[in-house]
Amino acid sequence: MSEEKAALPNFGRGLSARLLALTICFVMVSEILIYAPSIARFHNDWLSEKLASAYLAILALEATPNFMIDPELELQLLDNAGARVIALKSPNGKNLIMRGSTPGNIVINKRVDLSDQMPTTLIKDAFETLWAGGNRLLQVRGQTPQAGDAWIDVVLDDTPLRQAMISYSWRILGLSIVISLVTATLIFLSLQWLLVRPMRNLTQRMVDFRANPEDMSRDDAAARRRDEVGVAEREFLQLQKQVRKALKQRERLAALGTAVSKINHDLRGVLATAQLVADRLAHSDNPEVKKMAPALVRALDRAIALCSDTLNFTREGPAKPEYSRFELAELHGEVGESLGKYLNGTTVLKADFAQDFVLTADRGQLYRVIHNLAENALQMGAHNVAVRARRAEGRIEIEVADDGPGLQPKAVQSLFVPFKGSTRSGGTGLGLAIARELMRVQGGDLKLAANDAKGATFVLELPDRQAA
Repeated sequence: MSEEKAALPNFGRGLSARLLALTICFVMVSEILIYAPSIARFHNDWLSEKLASAYLAILALEATPNFMIDPELELQLLDNAGARVIALKSPNGKNLIMRGSTPGNIVINKRVDLSDQMPTTLIKDAFETLWAGGNRLLQVRGQTPQAGDAWIDVVLDDTPLRQAMISYSWRILGLSIVISLVTATLIFLSLQWLLVRPMRNLTQRMVDFRANPEDMSRDDAAARRRDEVGVAEREFLQLQKQVRKALKQRERLAALGTAVSKINHDLRGVLATAQLVADRLAHSDNPEVKKMAPALVRALDRAIALCSDTLNFTREGPAKPEYSRFELAELHGEVGESLGKYLNGTTVLKADFAQDFVLTADRGQLYRVIHNLAENALQMGAHNVAVRARRAEGRIEIEVADDGPGLQPKAVQSLFVPFKGSTRSGGTGLGLAIARELMRVQGGDLKLAANDAKGATFVLELPDRQAA
């Protein structure tokens, strides 16, 4: 069943739309933070202008001999100043007042002192006017540069102030929307060019590569950018090349496995016949023939082993582990029985662990790994192969140590590489690669812990499932 090809999201569900919306939101939040001090300053300036207008109006009293003016003129001056009552108090004791028709027992709803220029006070007074203003009487007290040291008190309605602040707020809102749209568009276009479009192209290349890994039509589009996006594009291009190389190698191995599986049966029959002939030659009375027969038998054994190892390696991989709980001593005994042709009075497979050592693992796979390591050591000329086991920090470590001549440096460099890491002459180089694969599929690993002229030591690591 073919897998459905992934599709890139449209504009409304992609990064572009989210980026545009977030930019507009962030700009609007910034404008809101700017709006608070702006409206407070507008509120303060509006009242300061009223104080200046009130001072110009009350100057008419100073121009008269007895500080008295015509009532109609007084009402007109108060109306032009937008005030109900204007009072002037000079340091020399001169006090003037313009009241018009306003009675003396009016109720003041809010007193504002313009000499208090604290930002918190200005913002508080401004928002209080917006929320609770309208039809209130304000008493505003302050000084103007024209009046010098004189203090001016003005009583006025806050309805015109609130209306002016609302009109100013609408202008700020409109300007904020324009600024946010322009800023968001510029940022969006910049990030679209710098980030979103390259990432979208890179994502599309990933989708296309997953659908058709063999297509190399876009490999020439190497990024010339020197930033992180360029590095990501170039690294992805290298990853594509490595994956294609691995896929081609896998295809060749699969083809090799298919071919070997087809000829394996016939080849084994041919080799079996050759083995029978070699056995008869070994019992020949001819000394020369009898001398050459063992070499022929060994060559045939290596040929059979090569066919078996190649077939096992080119399969899809190790089977899924089937865990069971067993004693390591029993497994050690089975390995010793299978290596009976190597074990005699001078060669020994030791069990250097507690007889009741129990573990949970795939018994068949662990048998293959220990058998492979012990057989390699004995074939290399080791006289003693010791199997040790211990538990440490939630893991089980099984050591297979020998007293052979050790591994050659060339073999150590490619120890677990298929067809390259052979530890003995005539080996296929697949045994250790398969052994490590069997350990890793169980969540463990196979490592070379020590290697010198006195022998080599391999460590099999496994999770301690019994402890878990």
